[in-house]
Amino acid sequence: MTYRELLNRLIDLKALAVPPEPGERAGCMSSYDRASQYDQATGRYVGWDANDDGAGCVRRLPDGSIVAFEQEGPGVIWRVWSALPESGHIRVYIDGRETPVVDMPFIDWFERMPGEVPPLNYSELSLRLSRGRNSFIPIPYQRSCRVELAPGWGAYYHFTYTRFPDGTQMPAYEERFTREGCIALAELDRALYARGETDIPGEKQICEAAILPGEEALLCEKTGCGALAELAVDAARLSPDCELGSLRLRIRWDEDEAPAVDASLGAFFGGSPDYARLRTLPLTMERGRFVCRFYMPFHKGMRLTVENRTARAETLSLRLTFAEEPDAENLMRFHAREHGGDWRELDAARFAPGGDRWPDWPLLVTGGGPGRFAGVHLNILCAWPQPAQQAETWWVGQWDKKTVDWWWGEGDEKFFVDGEAFPSTFGTGSEDYIGYAWAAEPPFALFESGFAAMNAMPLDGNGKTSVMRFHVADNIPFQRRFEGFIEKYKADEWGEGGVCRYRAVPYWYETGGRQAK
Repeated sequence: MTYRELLNRLIDLKALAVPPEPGERAGCMSSYDRASQYDQATGRYVGWDANDDGAGCVRRLPDGSIVAFEQEGPGVIWRVWSALPESGHIRVYIDGRETPVVDMPFIDWFERMPGEVPPLNYSELSLRLSRGRNSFIPIPYQRSCRVELAPGWGAYYHFTYTRFPDGTQMPAYEERFTREGCIALAELDRALYARGETDIPGEKQICEAAILPGEEALLCEKTGCGALAELAVDAARLSPDCELGSLRLRIRWDEDEAPAVDASLGAFFGGSPDYARLRTLPLTMERGRFVCRFYMPFHKGMRLTVENRTARAETLSLRLTFAEEPDAENLMRFHAREHGGDWRELDAARFAPGGDRWPDWPLLVTGGGPGRFAGVHLNILCAWPQPAQQAETWWVGQWDKKTVDWWWGEGDEKFFVDGEAFPSTFGTGSEDYIGYAWAAEPPFALFESGFAAMNAMPLDGNGKTSVMRFHVADNIPFQRRFEGFIEKYKADEWGEGGVCRYRAVPYWYETGGRQAK
C-alpha cells in the first residue's frame, strides 16, 4: 500500500462495498471511564453508565504519562480527537522503535506539522468542529503502535484505527513529510473541500412520478448487473413546504422482497427530518437538490419506490447515475433503515433503568455479515417548557448554574463486533463521537465537514437537533455480527413536560443484501 493509496481510503466510498478480509478489524481507543466493565463470571455489565470519561487509559507509566493507544500492526490510526488538548506531549512509538516519530505538545498535533513553526494548513483534514479538535492525517505502522500522553496533555481523547490482515505492507510514517507525501495530503484536503461537486461518470437516468397521498410509486426498476453510484433528488420539483419526513424511500437489491433501504426521504439525506442544509462526503442537502453518493452495487437488478404519507400529491424527480460493475456479485449491498429504537433482538429489561445494559440505545443490530458499518444520522427531539426562573447567562444558564438540566448527550458509542463481550469501540460522549465537544454549553454552533455534521439545532437548544458521523476509511468491518449502541441518559419523557426522543438512520453494507435482524 503506497502512501497515496492509504490517503485515498479516506474518500473512497466504493471501497465500503468490498467485503472485509479475515483479520481486518477496527475500533476506537478512548479515555472512557474504566469503571465500566464486563463481569465474565456473571455475564453482566458493571458500572455501565459510568461517566468520568476524561482521563481513562490503557495504563499509567512511572513518569506520570499514560498509554492512550496500543495496538499491533499492520495498521493505521485514522482519526485523533480531543475536547481539550493542552501542552503535555503526545509521543508516538511505532514498530518497536525506541525514539518516538512524534514528540510534541498535544495541542500542536492539531495545529502544526512536527518540527515546523507555521500553523497546519490542511483545513479539511485537521479541523475544529464546535470546540472539538479532529485530525484525519493518518499514522501508519507495520508491526506496532503505542501512543503516550505526558502530564498536562489535557482531557478526553479518541484514536480510531484499522488493523489490516497479516501480510499487508504499510507505507512508512515518514512518507508524510516527503515532497510527494505533502502534495498527496494537499490534494486530499482539496478533494474533501470540493466534496459533492465532482460529476460521477456513468449512465444518467431521470425518473419522475406524481405520487398521490397513500400511494407507493415505482420510480425506477433496473435489471442486470451494475451499481447505483449517485442518487439525486430534484428538490425544486417538490412543493415548497413538502413534508420530507412523510415520503418513504425504499430500495430493493437483486430479488430481495424486503427493502435494504427504508427511510423517510428527509432523514435518509440528512434532514431533521425535513430540510436542513448539509454538505458531507456521502450526502448533500441543498435547496435545489439532495444527493447520496454511497456506492450501491446490485447483481440481478434493483427497484426504487417512494411512498407518499402526506395529505397531498407530490411530484418526485430523481436523477440516477448507474456505473458498470462487473464484480457486483462479489460486492456487498448498501443498507439504511430509519427507526426510533429497535429492540427486536434485545432483552429490553436489561436496557431499562436498573438493568445492567442501561443506558445503551440501539443504533444498529445486525447478523447479516460480512459487512461494514459506515455511519449514522441521528435526529434528537429534546424539548422542555421554558422555566419560570431566568438564568444569569444565555438562555437557561451554563455549567452548574442551569435552570433546566436539558442536555440530551453524554452518551458513549459502543460497538460490539462478531460477538465480543466488551466493545472494541467505546467512546466518551455523543458529541465526542460526532467530533465536537462541550455541547451542553452555549453558543450552539452548526458545522459541517467531510465526515461529520450538525446541521440543525435551535439557538437555545430547545427542539430538534440533527447530527451525523460517517465512517469511510475508519469503517467498522465485521464477519458475522455488528451491534452498535449509543448511551441515552434522558428518558423519552423527563422533568415537568420535557421530551427526549431519538430517531436514527444507520448506513451499512452487508453481503448479499440481507436485512438487519
